[in-house]
Amino acid sequence: MNRNATGRYETTATGGETVRAFVPIPLPPEPPLDLSGNRQRLQERATLALGRLDSVSTLLPDPQLFLYAYVRREAVLSSQIEGTQSSLSDLLLFELEEAPGTPVDDVVEVSNYIRALEHGMARLREGFPLCNRLLREMHAHLMSRGRGSDKEPGEFRRTQNWIGGTRPGNARFVPPPPQEVEPCMAALETFLHEDSSGMPVLLKAALAHVQFETIHPYLDGNGRLGRLLIALLLHHGGLLGQPLLYLSLYLKQHRQVYYDLLDRVRTAGDWEAWVDFFLEGVEATALGAVDTARRLVALFDEDTRRLQQSGRSAANALRVLAALRHRPLLSLPQLCQLSGMTFPTANKTMALLVEAGIARELTGQRRNRIFSYDAYLSILNEGGEPL
Repeated sequence: MNRNATGRYETTATGGETVRAFVPIPLPPEPPLDLSGNRQRLQERATLALGRLDSVSTLLPDPQLFLYAYVRREAVLSSQIEGTQSSLSDLLLFELEEAPGTPVDDVVEVSNYIRALEHGMARLREGFPLCNRLLREMHAHLMSRGRGSDKEPGEFRRTQNWIGGTRPGNARFVPPPPQEVEPCMAALETFLHEDSSGMPVLLKAALAHVQFETIHPYLDGNGRLGRLLIALLLHHGGLLGQPLLYLSLYLKQHRQVYYDLLDRVRTAGDWEAWVDFFLEGVEATALGAVDTARRLVALFDEDTRRLQQSGRSAANALRVLAALRHRPLLSLPQLCQLSGMTFPTANKTMALLVEAGIARELTGQRRNRIFSYDAYLSILNEGGEPL
C-alpha cells in the first residue's frame, strides 16, 4: 500500500553543502497496516516458527551452550554487514587471551556487539524498561573500543550524518537533522510502550526497526543496534525466552532488497512490502536456528557414542568433549579450568580426540596449543563468510 512519503524534508547544511534531511512521521502508520490475506498467513507462520525456536531448549542438554555460540555467530554476521572481515574463529581466538595474531580492530567490534547485547539482556532481567536510556547504554558498550570509539558512544548525535555516497550531496539517504533526533526517538519510545492498539509484538518489531534506521540517531553503530533492537523487542514482548532470533544472515543475503524496501517505506509509505519481507525473514531465520540446534544435538550424540567406546579413557574423553561443546576453540589451560583435569590428563585425553578426528590442533606448535571442534564450528559458520 502506498501512503506517499512517511515524513517531511528539512533543508539543512552539512559538510559545506545544503541537503534535504528526512524527518519521519511518528508510528504507527496511517492508514493502519493492511493485515489481510497472505500477510496474515505470513504473520501466523512467523509466529509459529518463533514458537518452535523458543522451545529449542527442549532439544539441548544445555540451552546456554547454544546461546553462547549462536550469539557469537550473530555478532560476526551483524558486524560483517558493516564491513568487518572477522570470522567466528577470529572472535573465539580473540576471546582466548593467550591467542595472538587475530585482526584486532575487526574482532574488537564483534566483541563489543556481544557486550552490548549482554548488557541489554541483563538490564531487562533486572526489570529495566526497553527504552532510549537502555539503547544509549548498549550503544556505549557497542562503541566502547576500537573503530568508532571517538564518535560519542552512548550519545545521540549532535551533527548531521548521511548514508551512502561520498559526501552529503550525493548521499543515498540523509536522516533527520540533529535537533530532530531527540523528538523522533522520544516518539519511537512511546510507540514501543503503546499497548492500547493491540499491535502484535512481531509487527511492532518490524516497524520499530525501520523507524530506528531512518532516524539513525548515532554517529556510528546504528545498523548493529537497529538489528539488536529486533531481538530485544521479541524477547521483551514475550515471544522468545532468550534472544535467539537474529536477522543478520537473512539481511546479509538480501542486502539490496533490504535497502530498497527501507527506501520504499520512506518515499512511498509502503510498509506492507517491508512487513512481508520481515515476516518471511523471521520464519526462515527461526526455522534455520531450530535446524542448527537439531544438527548440533545430532553431532554431540554421535561423538558421545564414539567416545563411549574408547575403553578406560571414555570418562575423561567425554569430559573433554563437554568442554569443547561449551568452547569450540580452547587451549589446554582453559580445558583444565573447564573440566577440572590436571594438565597431563587433559593433554593426553585431548590427543585421543585429535586421533579420533573430533578435535584439531590449530597452531602446529609444541606450546600454547589451541584445539578446535571443527564439526561444531562448521555448522555455526554456514553463511558466515566475510563479504
